Amino acid sequence: MRSHLLNETTADLYRRTVTEGVDRVAAKLATTRRPHTGISVDELTPVIDGIDLDRPLGDASAALDELEDVYLRDAVYFHHPRYLGHLNCPVVIPAVVGEAVLSAVNSSLDTWDQSIGGTLIERRLIEWTARRIGLGEGADGVFTSGGSQSNFHALLLARDEACRIVMKRALDAGTELTKAELLPKLRIFTSEASHFSVQKSAAMLGLGYEAVIAVPVDRARRMDTSVLALELEECAAEGLFPMAVVATAGTTDFGSIDPLPEIARLASEHSAWMHVDAAYGCGLLVSPTRRHLLDGIEHADSVTVDYHKSFFQPVSSSAVLVRDRDTLKHATYHADYLNPRRMAEERIPNQVDKSIQTTRRFDALKLWMTLRVMGADGVGSLFDEVVGLAAAGWEILDADPRFEVVVKPQLSTLVFRYVPATDGDGPRPDLLDEAQLHARKALFASGEAVVAGTKVDGKQYLKFTLLNPQTTTADITAVLDLVAAHAEQFLGESLAVHH
Repeated sequence: MRSHLLNETTADLYRRTVTEGVDRVAAKLATTRRPHTGISVDELTPVIDGIDLDRPLGDASAALDELEDVYLRDAVYFHHPRYLGHLNCPVVIPAVVGEAVLSAVNSSLDTWDQSIGGTLIERRLIEWTARRIGLGEGADGVFTSGGSQSNFHALLLARDEACRIVMKRALDAGTELTKAELLPKLRIFTSEASHFSVQKSAAMLGLGYEAVIAVPVDRARRMDTSVLALELEECAAEGLFPMAVVATAGTTDFGSIDPLPEIARLASEHSAWMHVDAAYGCGLLVSPTRRHLLDGIEHADSVTVDYHKSFFQPVSSSAVLVRDRDTLKHATYHADYLNPRRMAEERIPNQVDKSIQTTRRFDALKLWMTLRVMGADGVGSLFDEVVGLAAAGWEILDADPRFEVVVKPQLSTLVFRYVPATDGDGPRPDLLDEAQLHARKALFASGEAVVAGTKVDGKQYLKFTLLNPQTTTADITAVLDLVAAHAEQFLGESLAVHH
């Protein structure tokens, strides 16, 4: 079995095997005509369950043949222009090259003696991103597995900073306050359209879901800062402590960007940590034309960025950044076998000192390769294209009487629903909701396109997430026609059965 280990004796086998795998994927990409085959769970499950994992094939070519049947044939291909579902982007080739390199070398980014240049490359990219945000000379950060982890990491720092500050104030006033006494009094403020990871983070941090105050949004689906101001004042009046205000720069459902300058002002007035979840909107950091949409992000205490959303990177590639590098110490633990305290004193750069992960992939290499080949403007221009496409898509939807669209997009998301033309009252609200769900499911089952769905004010809506510069307005129009056809058929059959 040693013949399968990657080393100096198997370099030729490695080259041949990986090349065959690349050839298979390249052939699949070249011949894919729709984003999904339409296969169902019931069809695919017995195929995979029927494979005996205790009887290896012994040959990579045979395993790749099998992989065609269990994965490659039926995978959802995000590069297809009619994949309009979730926040998944097609990936750029330099990043895929980086992925191949980092997987083969297999550096672990927790300590210097496991990564060397990898550590310095990651640190350089964190510095570059922090400068793009405008966080200042004291900024720092670390790569993470994704936006949920980045948000959790940021709120962990915010929690411990709040505890440090409030407990010191109490001590200065002659009162001793323990962390256990303080935690139930901490509150997090975020918009009702923010990512669910804020609530999950609060629960995992021992604060409970009830610690999160959901602030209503305005008509543009941005946090209503007048309500935020009232909520912060009420928090203080009740003897509670505003631990953090989480602003979103690109909500998952609407792509809306909260009013960052005003939120920064309010957070500062109430001594609350300001976190900006820019997992989606971070592509604006390299936009040649739309960087101003993130004005105010430079005031944040921490920022989440997901390069694997709007920088066209393979999953996973994310980071959390902080204005004050000293706050990262809240996640530091010195283990004698890994990163003893003496290493910090000797200025040995161990990334585990600031991460909540230990073993960690060299995901930064993908972004490094991308910037070295394409440049920041190259990435930003791609993101600009999909933002412009969404604006054109909104015009199409707004002019089409078959649909209602919720809000004019700031980024590249469109939320809409099919509404049939009627002379009377129209279908029952529950039936209209079912029509949206049916259209989405039927479209996915056909394999012709993939769209997402969500709820707005209790009603079912459909969603286009546009992250593919290859998608055109003709694709949008064609998918809308398919949605309308499926919804019309469902409503027609449902009304016929009712009558």
